Amino acid sequence: METAAVVGVGHEVRPLHVAMFPWLAFGHINPYVYLANKLAGDAATRVTIVSAPGNLPQISPSILLPSLITLLPLPLPHIDGLPPGLECTTDATFLQAELLKDALDATQPQVVSILRDLAPDLVVYDFSYCWLPTVAHKLGIRAVYFSVFSAASDGYTMVCERRANGTFPTSEELERSPLGFPSGCNFVLRPFEARQFMYLYTSFAGKPSVYDRVTRSIREADALLFKTCSEMEGPFCDYIAAQHKKPILLAGPAIPGPNQQRIGIAALDNEWSTWLSSHPAGSVVFCAFGSETFLTEKEIQELLLGIEMTGLPFAVVLNFPSPHPIQSPMPEGFEERVRGRGVVKTGWVQQRLILGHESVGGFLCHSGFGSLIEGVVSGCQLVLLPLKGDQFLNARLMGRELRVGVEVERRAEDGFFRREDVCKAVRCVMVEADKEPGKRVRENHERLKQFLLDDKVQCRTFEEDFVKKLRCLLV
Repeated sequence: METAAVVGVGHEVRPLHVAMFPWLAFGHINPYVYLANKLAGDAATRVTIVSAPGNLPQISPSILLPSLITLLPLPLPHIDGLPPGLECTTDATFLQAELLKDALDATQPQVVSILRDLAPDLVVYDFSYCWLPTVAHKLGIRAVYFSVFSAASDGYTMVCERRANGTFPTSEELERSPLGFPSGCNFVLRPFEARQFMYLYTSFAGKPSVYDRVTRSIREADALLFKTCSEMEGPFCDYIAAQHKKPILLAGPAIPGPNQQRIGIAALDNEWSTWLSSHPAGSVVFCAFGSETFLTEKEIQELLLGIEMTGLPFAVVLNFPSPHPIQSPMPEGFEERVRGRGVVKTGWVQQRLILGHESVGGFLCHSGFGSLIEGVVSGCQLVLLPLKGDQFLNARLMGRELRVGVEVERRAEDGFFRREDVCKAVRCVMVEADKEPGKRVRENHERLKQFLLDDKVQCRTFEEDFVKKLRCLLV
């Protein structure tokens, strides 16, 4: 749809112009691009996506309507310790990722100039641009904070209640949900998980912590935006609204529609298609952990041996930090034992197309929110193995609250999992489908899948619950 106006609230209205500022990580950039495509395609909105120059070539192939979506470079200034040309977190060390935040802070004069030139109706921004709403408001521009995380995750970690006594929480306090949090019994962190979340409240070199940046982003926003729906996370959205006293906008989960399906390569690579087609429908377990989540050598060994124990055909995709220290991740004799039944790959793969192949019946993943939604809409049973950050809370949401997947059992103190734990979780939803809890999980999974694939419901959620409310901000 490329029209001069949009009809979405009962009468003809002028098109919006939205400027987007995602954090320099593709796990953040991709949801912003998805939202831009939805706004341009379904609501005839003009969108400008602003990012570092080196990221734009990778973003460009995902843009569906270049006549409505513009990519604008934001050169990063020199920051001591930040290598020239490093413009996203993909190849950044932990400390370099922190320096990228400093680099974005130093772009404020450029951003002011960009906003003056573009004169958008509103800006949609990420936590790394926590100062952006102040700049936008001075120019008469509305500002919407877009969190790429689940509402359950943000509600657990990024609310005022976490600093109710004036100090940051301890790891022991993070094991428990904040006061007033819905479904508290389903959202309990184990000690090893809670310790990882302490990063959110830690200041490095005297700079604002992630919590500081997020809460400032929220405090100064005109509204908060999440890529979810009330049917999945309504109570958590209500909790966030009550904590921050801000209106909540819901754009719906990121589900590729007919136009979104055109992004990238339209057909599955022949190598993958041939291998998958050699196995019965619904029999293959696909295992992937995203581009920035890495397993240790011991975890890889237990994972591979556990999947082997299931007796099912499988495909595992592993990635490693660059440069990675793992030289030989395969267990001894593993390749010979699983030849023809299992494959292990590295690098980028066509995850959505693989999940959509008829032979794939199970998806063992890190519990990234986008990956979980892809798994559900593809009809793949979910086996949850979260490894860091929000993934732990996403796993609680899908495994315990919505009960549409099964989490791999772990040791509470250090997160260690055994091959037997992997095998048990996979077989629960893939083999023992006539027994509990697998039977109930599969039934819940099917109901959620049908809801998410209901075009009328999703169209109403986007056009009425999101676009209409977005326009109301400008009145």
